Amino acid sequence: MICRRNLIASLAGLGLSPWGMAQSERSIVLGQSVPLSGPSEQLGVQYSQGARLYFDALNAKGGVNGRTIELRRLDDGYDPERCASNTKQFISDGVFALFGYVGTPTTLAALPLATAAKIPLFAPLTGAQSLREPFNKYVVHLRASYFDETAAMIRHTTSMGIKKIAVFYQNDSYGQAGLDGITHAMAPLAMKPVATGTVERGSNEVSKAVKDILAAQPETIVQIGSYKACATFIRMARQAGYAGTFYNISFVGTQALMDELGAMARGVVVSQVMPYPYSAATPLAGEYLTAMQVAGLRAPPSYSAIEGFVAAKVFVEAVRRAGKGLSRESFLSAIQEMQNFNLNGLTLTFGPQRNTGSTFVEMTMLTDDGKVRK
Repeated sequence: MICRRNLIASLAGLGLSPWGMAQSERSIVLGQSVPLSGPSEQLGVQYSQGARLYFDALNAKGGVNGRTIELRRLDDGYDPERCASNTKQFISDGVFALFGYVGTPTTLAALPLATAAKIPLFAPLTGAQSLREPFNKYVVHLRASYFDETAAMIRHTTSMGIKKIAVFYQNDSYGQAGLDGITHAMAPLAMKPVATGTVERGSNEVSKAVKDILAAQPETIVQIGSYKACATFIRMARQAGYAGTFYNISFVGTQALMDELGAMARGVVVSQVMPYPYSAATPLAGEYLTAMQVAGLRAPPSYSAIEGFVAAKVFVEAVRRAGKGLSRESFLSAIQEMQNFNLNGLTLTFGPQRNTGSTFVEMTMLTDDGKVRK
C-alpha cells in the first residue's frame, strides 16, 4: 500500500490535492451552475460577470495565499434538473466549493447534493427561507432573506396608508417563498392579500393572473417572478388601465426588468439587498466601478453584477483567513469568525449558528429613462 506521504507526493506531482481532485497547490476551483439561457439569463450572466471581475483582478496579482481562483460555469437554464446534473458533475470533478448559484428551485436541487458531499454552497442568489431553515453549515448566504425584503415592502406600503395589496407570484418554491414572506409580514397588521395570481416558471402567460388580480382593484401589486414574466404582467396591467404601484423583490433583476420595460418602468419599485452600484456612493461600489473600468467592461453596472463581485470578495477574504492549510472545514470556520466585517460599506456578521451575513434592504424606484433612483 502507498503510505499517506507518498500518496500526497503523488497527487502533488499530478498537480492535484488530496482534499479536492480539481485543485492544486496553485489554484482553487469553484463550480457555478447558473442560468446562461432561459427566463433568468441576465441574472446568471451578470452575477458571474461580477464574480469574475474580482477573481480576474485578484489572479493578475498572484491570487490569495499563493493560489489563483478558477470559476467554472455550467448553464442550467434556471431548470432544477439541469442544476442537479451540473452539481453532480462539479462534485465528481472535485471542486472546492459550489459558488454563486442563481434561483430558489435550482439551489434547492443542489442543496442535498452539497450537504451529502460536505461541500460549501456559497453565496446563492436567493433569499428563500427554505435554504436558511433549518440551519445548514454548508450553505453560506450573503444577502438578506425574502422575509427581510417583503417585511420592508409592507412597512413601505403601509406607511403610505396602502392596505389593498395583491400578489403575483411564480408557481414554484421561489414564488411561494415570496408569498410566504408577504403573508408573514401582513399578519401582525391583521391584513391579507386582496388577490393572488400565478405564472408557471419559464412562462410569460399571465393573462389570467392579470384579470384575477385587477378584479380586486388593488392599490399595490407585489411581484415575485422572473423579469420577463413580471414585465409582461406590468405591460398588460397598464394597458388595462391599472395605475397603481408595482413592487418587485431583488431577484427580479433590476437591470433586466428595466431593459424589458423601457419607458414603462417608470414608478416600479424594486427592493435591493446590495449597495447602489451606479455611483461611488459607497467605497464598495467605487471599487466595483473602478474594477469595471480597469477591465474595460462595456456592460452597464447592475445589482446582480455587484452581488457577484461582493460574493467573490467575501470568498477570497475567508480563504485568506483560513491560511495556507486550506480545507473546506477551515474555510467554513473562517467565515463563522467574520463578525461585524465591514466590506467597505456593507457590514457582514456570521457566527457558529449564523450563516447569513447581511440583513440590508433598501427600496429603489425605476424611471422611464432607464435610471434607478434611491
